[in-house]
Amino acid sequence: MLAPNFSTLIIEAGTDEAGRGCLAGPVTAAAIILPLNFENRLLNDSKQLSEKQRENLRPVIEEQALSFAVTHLFPDEIDEINILNASMKGMQESILKLNLVPQFIIVDGNRNLNAKLGLKNTTGKQFTTAEIDLLKSIPNQSIIKGDAKYLSIAAASVLAKTYRDEYMNQIHEEFPMYNWKKNKGYPTKEHREAIRKYGTTKYHRRSFRLLPEQLSLEF
Repeated sequence: MLAPNFSTLIIEAGTDEAGRGCLAGPVTAAAIILPLNFENRLLNDSKQLSEKQRENLRPVIEEQALSFAVTHLFPDEIDEINILNASMKGMQESILKLNLVPQFIIVDGNRNLNAKLGLKNTTGKQFTTAEIDLLKSIPNQSIIKGDAKYLSIAAASVLAKTYRDEYMNQIHEEFPMYNWKKNKGYPTKEHREAIRKYGTTKYHRRSFRLLPEQLSLEF
């Protein structure tokens, strides 16, 4: 089973994101605070779980969590601030949505959670000075492959993945020719062939290389 905590503090939040490498749809982040006695031997990095396992874990995680939050950042904002900043901002927003203030935060990856606070973007949430100060005040640790090491990060990865998949299934109904219900917006051969044939939608990330030989593309 994964480790319950990184720090020695009681209220530790884990955060992670899903969908960073997709051509369409949001990047989705989640943050969660689990009780110290939380145990689940199935819970792991969401990429190591089947879709059915993730869907079965989600209600268990949500029911037992002390607090959790999920945030979508949509293509317009991704295109404006870039996908790496959008991924971090999604996790920051999720932390701010928690109904408990964490004493410590663990973040999947190699970037500090406080990186690029207060970006002056024109779309999406604008952080207030108080929110920036709060995020700066909470100690945090980035952990490479943290979603395969700590329960809270793994739980956040499952929530981010399932909520994002749910969203992609919904917009699939609007544009079924891209088969987002199956590929979830990732750059599969099928998805790219659909872009080549039908062009792009409002859900595609214009700053991404949507076709391998892309020089320019009509939007």
